[in-house]
Amino acid sequence: MNHRENVIKAIRFECPDYIPMNFHVNSACWHHYDQNALQDLMEAHPFLFPDFTRQTNVTPRYAPNQQSDQPYTDGWGCVWETTDDGIVGVVRQNPLADWNALGQYTPPDPNHTDGIQPVDWSSVSTTVAQQKQSGQLVRGSLPHGHTFLRLQDIRGYEDLTFDMLDDAADLPRLIAMVEDFNHQIVSQWLALDPDIMSYPEDLGMQVGPMLSPDSFGKYIKPVYQRLMKPARDRGCAVHMHSDGDIRTLVDDLIDGGVEIINLQDLVNGIDWIADKFAGRICIDLDIDRQSIVPHGTPDQIDRLIREEVEKLGGRRGGLMMIHGLYPGVPMPNVKALMDAMEKYATHYS
Repeated sequence: MNHRENVIKAIRFECPDYIPMNFHVNSACWHHYDQNALQDLMEAHPFLFPDFTRQTNVTPRYAPNQQSDQPYTDGWGCVWETTDDGIVGVVRQNPLADWNALGQYTPPDPNHTDGIQPVDWSSVSTTVAQQKQSGQLVRGSLPHGHTFLRLQDIRGYEDLTFDMLDDAADLPRLIAMVEDFNHQIVSQWLALDPDIMSYPEDLGMQVGPMLSPDSFGKYIKPVYQRLMKPARDRGCAVHMHSDGDIRTLVDDLIDGGVEIINLQDLVNGIDWIADKFAGRICIDLDIDRQSIVPHGTPDQIDRLIREEVEKLGGRRGGLMMIHGLYPGVPMPNVKALMDAMEKYATHYS
């Protein structure tokens, strides 16, 4: 079976040929690592990088909010800043820090932007048609941080937290504005009939979520459910990503219709994830970026991936794995992780 068929079988517990593995090299890596050494590793791991083509000099394209020392104002009026090319910045200026500005505040146009950067839907449609013709997996997605984080960017984290606790009179109006924008993005994607529709949004901190379960249930969960329903109704697999500790929110996420849960391994706990999801909900496991991979030994990395595959996977499927490589991981550890992901992808084959 091809990659698309294999992923769908993994999601549906229909005995895929292998565990889908995704190794993403963040664009900042190309000016932090020796490019030839990194390309050597990618070339040596064709399972992870089947379409890799070596370049004399890799010049990555950075998103507008990933360009160092160049403040960027997105479609919502949020001003982003970063100090390292390729690393998403933080919002330094919130357009609705004062509710008095709400009267003149207008959302961006979803026909031309995803809220963060420009979108040419005609070009997206052409790309999707090409992907379908060649049998590739088609994935639609809202922009990362589409609802809770967008509200946070617009209002500021502390102000938004108090808005929710105080039932601020203007908050429902702002939430409705953000939801309507996102609904139009979802509609644009669903018109292209993707296999998977993704709803990426970081909700967790190192310990616990960034908002209380009560606030999430009252203000965010209903929005998620309404945004995910059109995808569910079309039979499109619903994928949810969140960094951080989301253990106290995850029941509400699944209740909202999530079929594929992308969460961090060690932050939430491998055993907890296994008890909660293994064999029932497809796990798209985000492999450690904080402890063993950057600071452990190659042998520890191999043992980590084997443990995760054995505790979370099975012959029927239900497991996918992803790692985002960021600067700071020693090259021997990068190689060890690539080796392990390729090695254990066929553990149940």
